[in-house]
Amino acid sequence: MTVIWRRNRWWISRVAVLPVHLFLFSIVVFFLVRLIPGDPVSTMTAGQPVTPEQIEKARESLGLSGSLWEQLTTYLGHVVTLDFGSSMITGVPIGPDLAHRIPQTIELAAIAMGGCLLLTVAASLFVLLRPGSIVAKALTQYARTAGAVPDFVLGVAAIYVFYAVLHWAPAPLGLYDSLMEGPPEITSFPLLDAILSGRWDLVSSIAGHLALPELVLIVTHTPFLMKLFVRAVQDSADAPATRFRIASGASRVMVLTSIIRRSSPSAIAMFGTMFGTLLGGAVVIEQLFSLPGLGSFGISAVNTADLVSLQAFLLLIAGMSLTVFLLVDIVNMLVDPRRRPGATEGAV
Repeated sequence: MTVIWRRNRWWISRVAVLPVHLFLFSIVVFFLVRLIPGDPVSTMTAGQPVTPEQIEKARESLGLSGSLWEQLTTYLGHVVTLDFGSSMITGVPIGPDLAHRIPQTIELAAIAMGGCLLLTVAASLFVLLRPGSIVAKALTQYARTAGAVPDFVLGVAAIYVFYAVLHWAPAPLGLYDSLMEGPPEITSFPLLDAILSGRWDLVSSIAGHLALPELVLIVTHTPFLMKLFVRAVQDSADAPATRFRIASGASRVMVLTSIIRRSSPSAIAMFGTMFGTLLGGAVVIEQLFSLPGLGSFGISAVNTADLVSLQAFLLLIAGMSLTVFLLVDIVNMLVDPRRRPGATEGAV
């Protein structure tokens, strides 16, 4: 048993800590949301003839009755059982609504992450193989612009140029043409469901509506990853291990594969950190392009002061980000076993 623990503690310990992090963040969310000024029950009942008994009943149903400690314990009980409650404004259960929206946001973010990854690897290899070319210098300069222009600014500019002026992109009014019927819910991922159902006209429409928002996300967030990966690739290319492979007659493909593998750990870590930023960008882009997903849910919760929905939204974003950080950490230690806890124990 001890041997099994020593061999696997590098990932077991991290998986075990994830619920603790979520629990602590749940407490932070509880107090953070309650710092919002105003009384949500008074806002809900404004202009309506209600009795004090009805107000107290509304507070109790929303978990706002009793002392702060009683509210916290009730709230944590709901969190543990994954009971997100119902919207304060519409009365609709939050869980099914989030379950319907999550895949759409994940699909948007996943496609952008894939685009960022492909562009980063291709650009970094081009800079390595053609360091003196004009394109390589332009890519290096592009990598230095990380964070310079917010995604919503590029989004507005893209809509103006590609839709209003050039008429290359469809109207930013949803995921597909309004006259089309949506895809059947097979996996709940719209583009994937359209492909699996063979609705190629719908696939074309969804791809056309996603092209511009995906382009904005990729152009905005790729520099963060490229800045780090270009430098890591250049350092790995000058490393003794690379020179040894070249001297031993290794093929060019083997040398480049070795360079990419040894450059990956730091880039993978940045990849996970970037996910939180990209997820926030996806939420903004969804609202800008009228795409269904977590963006409209979060904005609506803020605008209507729906504390219950806002709590669920923050917890969900935190859970998704922490899960990605966990996966990135595990992948990093799989790529480079020296990063595992205790990997150097007993080393001379």
